[in-house]
Amino acid sequence: MRQPLSRELSNLLERGRDRQLRLAVTGLSQAGKTAFLTSLVNQLRHAGVEAQLDLLPAAREGRLLGAQRLNQPDLGVPRFPYDPGMAALRDTPPRWPDPTRGISELRLQLRYRPAQSGWLRPEITHLTLDLFDYPGEWLLDLPLLQHDFYSWSQAQALHEGEQRRSLFSDWLASVESLDPASEADEAKLAALAEEYAQGLRRAKQAGFSDLQPGRFLLPGELEGAPVLQFFPLPNLDASRETLEALPANSLYATLAARFRYYQQQVVKPFYRDHFRRFDRQIVLVDVLGALNAGPERFEDLSSALRQLMKSFDYGKRSLLTRLFTPKIDRLAIAATKADHVTPDQHGHVVQLLEALLAEPLKDLRFANVPVKALSLASIRATEAREVTHEGKRSPALRGTTLEGEEVLVYPGDVPARLPAQNFWHQQGFDFPGFRPMQTTSEALDHIRMDAAIDWLIGDKLT
Repeated sequence: MRQPLSRELSNLLERGRDRQLRLAVTGLSQAGKTAFLTSLVNQLRHAGVEAQLDLLPAAREGRLLGAQRLNQPDLGVPRFPYDPGMAALRDTPPRWPDPTRGISELRLQLRYRPAQSGWLRPEITHLTLDLFDYPGEWLLDLPLLQHDFYSWSQAQALHEGEQRRSLFSDWLASVESLDPASEADEAKLAALAEEYAQGLRRAKQAGFSDLQPGRFLLPGELEGAPVLQFFPLPNLDASRETLEALPANSLYATLAARFRYYQQQVVKPFYRDHFRRFDRQIVLVDVLGALNAGPERFEDLSSALRQLMKSFDYGKRSLLTRLFTPKIDRLAIAATKADHVTPDQHGHVVQLLEALLAEPLKDLRFANVPVKALSLASIRATEAREVTHEGKRSPALRGTTLEGEEVLVYPGDVPARLPAQNFWHQQGFDFPGFRPMQTTSEALDHIRMDAAIDWLIGDKLT
């Protein structure tokens, strides 16, 4: 929705003064975006009071005065549900905030004292921080902008893993004999598209990540619309030129037209209105969940992230880029759910994350974009313990499962590099899902949220 002119001018002035920052909290489904955003707002609102932010200098030095929520810039977008999220965490028993079902935004104003005072610097100044939340499933669609229907169909055919193919077996059997040149049958297309969507849903449930189109998993207002009634053609033997010369009513031409419409009317507006305007980014990765799920899903996550990170504009900021063509000039990649392994394993988690994203990180460092890798738990769900196990003192975790059972867990060792084949035969990870910890403090307990906040915005609080 178009902003009023006065608000646009105000935003332009703030960006020109470098007093406004748009932060992209990016992550695939179940990576923990909603938990991260809830914790981020909570930590900033309680900075200097109860929040433990020792790794953020502005908070440690008592200069960060806190944060208040402001009216968001786009009145046509729902507000991020911070209050319902906090209510869930304060419930008895505590619950995780509901997962994201649509787009939402939140604007914060941070007030702080500059590290150095002077007659040209105010005693107290501010930073406006814009946050944006969205379903992780929709994020999967950004790489579609790099394809046409022909190349996308070929790319989907590359997913030849045994486990993944078994989840799409019904759909694969149905499309095997399709003739791209045959006349399109609307009812048949709708039925085949639903079979394909069911395969995507099964794959998501099984822990796969590289699933397109993402709106098939969470269609929102598009449910039942013809724009979601398409699918890739996995066995294209003819050339691109031959297929593109087929009549408009052919199966191939109909699917290609719907793919283009989906790109132009669904994916591009989502990208243009939100993702092209970010200044800073944190990519949240459930690397432990993928490690727990097995080799095929671990490689699937790596593939999805490599493709995803090509969708963003990275580079140095200047006055002109701040005003007209924002670029992401600082990036964090974070392995979430660090509280699912003992503290002695956190270093290995970071090393594994860097290995998983080795190629994108090389490109970013070549472009001189500052990047930091870390592990964190946005909202802590376990406590570290040391217990006697098999005659020796061993680290362990104590927590409450989602079903309400208190457990003491001995997690397996996390590899510091990409696992070799023998690792998958011997690893014994079986991480349960944990409830959030019950707490009486206003500030949520966390692991290294302060390090993430410092990297993402700390340089603006000097």
